Amino acid sequence: MNTTAYLFDLLKIILPALIVAGSIFYLIQQYLEKEQQRRLIELRLEATKTTLPLRLQALERVTLLLERITPNNILIRLNSAGQTAPDYYRLLLQEIRAEYEHNLSQQLYMSPETWAEVKSAKEHILTVINKSYQGLAQPQQARGTELAKRVLETLINEEADPTERALHAVKREAAGLF
Repeated sequence: MNTTAYLFDLLKIILPALIVAGSIFYLIQQYLEKEQQRRLIELRLEATKTTLPLRLQALERVTLLLERITPNNILIRLNSAGQTAPDYYRLLLQEIRAEYEHNLSQQLYMSPETWAEVKSAKEHILTVINKSYQGLAQPQQARGTELAKRVLETLINEEADPTERALHAVKREAAGLF
């Protein structure tokens, strides 16, 4: 009986101590988790302060890229007067590829889906120019103005701006940053 009373007294002491120790352990664990979450939020906020301007600048540059390679704009910017169709064709392709290559690094700051839209727009414009050049009756003897006219006619027949979808994707991504 003496051992039973001793065990019962021991249990009266140990059980509350275990409950208190368990409660303290639980509270400390909860505090440490909250502190870790707070630090993580602070780090993300600091990272956002740094990357948000970079991401916005990248989206601005890609918007400028799309505007510069839009057929209407590039045909006006690169004057076709006085050039042969083959020379103008090479100039158009060279300019579009140079603009694109100049902005390749911007894909780091945007979603893969948005960059895929930008790339698709560039490829579509190159395809339109290629088809227009190949559609000329005698491309080697044609003038640059004939190629420009053919490109615009092709775009009118398609009734779609090749860069419009990509611009919408860039704008959606920019709006998602806020």
